[in-house]
Amino acid sequence: MREIVLDTETTGLDPSKGDRIVEIGCVELINHVATGGYYHTYINPNMSMPAQAEQVHGLSDDFLKNKPDFREIATEFLEFIRDDILIIHNAPFDLGFLNMELDKSSNVRIDVNRIVDTLTMARKKFPGSPANLDALCRRFEIDLSGRNKHGALLDAQLLAEVYLELLGGRQPGLTLDNIKSGSDPIKNVSIKNIELSTNKHTASKKELLAHEKFLETIKNPLWKRT
Repeated sequence: MREIVLDTETTGLDPSKGDRIVEIGCVELINHVATGGYYHTYINPNMSMPAQAEQVHGLSDDFLKNKPDFREIATEFLEFIRDDILIIHNAPFDLGFLNMELDKSSNVRIDVNRIVDTLTMARKKFPGSPANLDALCRRFEIDLSGRNKHGALLDAQLLAEVYLELLGGRQPGLTLDNIKSGSDPIKNVSIKNIELSTNKHTASKKELLAHEKFLETIKNPLWKRT
């Protein structure tokens, strides 16, 4: 089973008022284990970045001015997520922005029925407790030391760990602390004045075969429990 943990950064809170996506980060899971596959890109919103939004994610007009438009990355983004399940925290927010952008650049929309909202999961599991990403990371003792500002790829990596904890806990040693596959996306997370090219990588057949052989060595894995 392939799942994509997804996060976005935007110019604001409301796509109906002209706000746009400026960053997308995705992490690939197969059978609830990170494969090292990921997708990450910055996007030129073709509008000025509000100061309040820049304080959240640190992405300035100058940083984004030479980045691609959403229509330039739409096809590769859709190719990466395919028709697989999308794991999103506060899904209506990200989905509203993604479908607004897709309406402008393609004839494809993301169906809400393929979405798992980890915010809903967390509120059901811990009613009355804070359910934002920071609070959940602290609850599950997930390292937040690298999260000085919001970043779509880093937040997707953190959310993947949170998601596995919400399902019942990660297998020992199977964490997302060092996602590596050909190159190291962790090094590309810093968003202060660092140029980052669009990255897209999916695990090779050889990597997936090795992954499947490794899974066979795990006793009573989480994804086979009832």
